[in-house]
Amino acid sequence: MELTGAEIVVRCLQEEGVEHVFGYPGGAVLYIYDAIFNQEKIRHVLVRHEQAAAHAADGYARSTGKVGVCLVTSGPGVTNAVTGIATAYTDSIPMVVLTGQVPTHAIGEDAFQEADTVGITRPCVKHNFLVKDVRELAVTIKKAFHIASTGRPGPVLVDIPKDVTRAQCRFEYPKTVSMRSYNPVTRGHQGQIKKALGLILTAERPMIYAGGGVVLANASEELNRFAELLDFPVTTTLMGLGGYRSSERKWVGMPGMHGTYEANMAMQHCDVLIGIGSRFDDRVIGNPKHFAQNPRKIIHLDIDPSSISKRVRVDVPIVGDVRETLREMIALLEQTLAAGQKTNAAAVANWWKQIDEWRGRNCLKYRSSDEVIKPQSVVQKLWEVTDGDAFVTSDVGQHQMWAAQYYSFDKPRRWINSGGLGTMGVGLPFAMGVLLANPGAKVACITGEGSIQMNIQELSTCRQYNLPVKIVNLNNGYLGMVRQWQQIEYGSRYSQSYVDALPDFVALAQAYGHVGIRVERPKDVEPTLRDAFGKYKDRLVFLDFITDKTENVWPMVQGGKGLTEMLLGSEDL
Repeated sequence: MELTGAEIVVRCLQEEGVEHVFGYPGGAVLYIYDAIFNQEKIRHVLVRHEQAAAHAADGYARSTGKVGVCLVTSGPGVTNAVTGIATAYTDSIPMVVLTGQVPTHAIGEDAFQEADTVGITRPCVKHNFLVKDVRELAVTIKKAFHIASTGRPGPVLVDIPKDVTRAQCRFEYPKTVSMRSYNPVTRGHQGQIKKALGLILTAERPMIYAGGGVVLANASEELNRFAELLDFPVTTTLMGLGGYRSSERKWVGMPGMHGTYEANMAMQHCDVLIGIGSRFDDRVIGNPKHFAQNPRKIIHLDIDPSSISKRVRVDVPIVGDVRETLREMIALLEQTLAAGQKTNAAAVANWWKQIDEWRGRNCLKYRSSDEVIKPQSVVQKLWEVTDGDAFVTSDVGQHQMWAAQYYSFDKPRRWINSGGLGTMGVGLPFAMGVLLANPGAKVACITGEGSIQMNIQELSTCRQYNLPVKIVNLNNGYLGMVRQWQQIEYGSRYSQSYVDALPDFVALAQAYGHVGIRVERPKDVEPTLRDAFGKYKDRLVFLDFITDKTENVWPMVQGGKGLTEMLLGSEDL
């Protein structure tokens, strides 16, 4: 039996177990939309902007580990989605992006709504395909899902001309696919693992530095076991939060630009650094030359060989899947400890004394107030009200850092944010994807009055699909992170960072059919949050918290500075 290309697309998605597709229709994909209409297995979610389609598919993938899927039309449909695709790419999120294209005979002729999708997206996808023959469509989609979800994950785009969706052929979906040019390494080299173990057992000032790769590889359980066996301090990056239990004594906080004093000092002064699924990026280690001043041995485990020794020279590189390689390291470590060989316990105990001394600085303290709402306190109350068990999405800016600092994550895939690209506007569509993937879950979107307006039209999508997101808007009337940098680096010249014409967010939320609440007094923060998750648990609630306009995120490592050159507060300015 022959199927049209459009029907083949839908059947392929069904074969992959796809339950939700986020998209927006247009001329080049109408045959696909017609095929979606004629089936019931896959639920299409109609967003209000293609950028939100990509972000929602991204949030769906981050919270589940499954491949997120979005569908957009040609031309502006593709270009609108590029920011969402790039956001997923920089954070290694598995996605398949299906795009419409003008008919094959019109490609290159500047046809209506034509864009060079392959060329435009090449820098921000793991791979992309242009399918010109309907007989290649099924195997191409199989390859797309395989590439997106294996090795270092990432978005894969399949560009499908309209005439290909109309053409017919026999449908066969391959159970497996192999590509000569794509064979990611999954098992770490045994010799390198043994070499790493030798360094670990002799370390006097060890440090485990875990990144988003732990979460992506579903290796949280293994990381926790590894740290438990060793009793070493652990720091997790912005993308790795929840990969290690933040309630554990061994967790010393997040490292980097807005990391804790103790995490940054330990990163700089350790003698053996064990990097697991992390990139040593600029926001974590600061100035590479400053970081290299202190001699240390570095072990680096990552699925992507191109990430190893990219910014920092490492001594023991291990290329492999984080979970599988950690399991091998744990098994070898357990054997070694059982045979009587131990870590350098006395030296490590002294190291812990030093770390606890650094902890004594209490670098995340802030001045509370009975007069004005402190943004940090809102996040802390959110953690209390949700028992630390919510999915928390965030936009990008000061509120993102406060969420990372003051909401303690004990589980992976609960912290959903844009790390690598730093994309404003992701919070609400991320939350939509999370809720559709996890119906009934507590989902909070922590945002600011600047970020939320970038995709605020998705309040309409939330209304249509009854998605009871709790929007926590930390409204300080500024583009807060820009204002903070302008205060510190630009002589308090606040160029274009003040938001001068804000909407009435309460009225706006109500206009979309939701609950809107404005909160101006500190004493109202907790009861309002409890109402949002209790009284209004089945409604989207927009909580507009009017917060301290002058509050900054501390600690802070300025650009070009080293990890130990932190500003701990306004007194350091």
